[in-house]
Amino acid sequence: MTPAAPGSSALDPDLAARLKRDTDGLVAAVVQQHDTGEVLMLGWMDDEALHRTLTTGRTTFWSRSRQEYWVKGDTSGHRQWVKEVRLDCDGDTLLVKVDQEGPACHTGTRTCFDGDLLTRTDG
Repeated sequence: MTPAAPGSSALDPDLAARLKRDTDGLVAAVVQQHDTGEVLMLGWMDDEALHRTLTTGRTTFWSRSRQEYWVKGDTSGHRQWVKEVRLDCDGDTLLVKVDQEGPACHTGTRTCFDGDLLTRTDG
């Protein structure tokens, strides 16, 4: 299975035309807790995954490693309920604001960014 070709899903054609996809047809989707602003994770969406996210109210991603669609929480129970989806000014990144149930990271932590702090500046 491969991601859907751009424009081959039921995604609104005007929205599809605004997306700037990578060479694999994917757009980065930053997932954020809607009420706290906490960044939870990064996933990848093609047109079909975005369409499913917008119409079901659950985040759907394209798994680059498994080469299939997956809905966050279907296996773990740690669902993401979509509150809002925004497209950045360049059309190459989505911001998906959700209500997260349980940990967002597959490692069991609240966010995928709880790990290694690479730098910090005080000032």
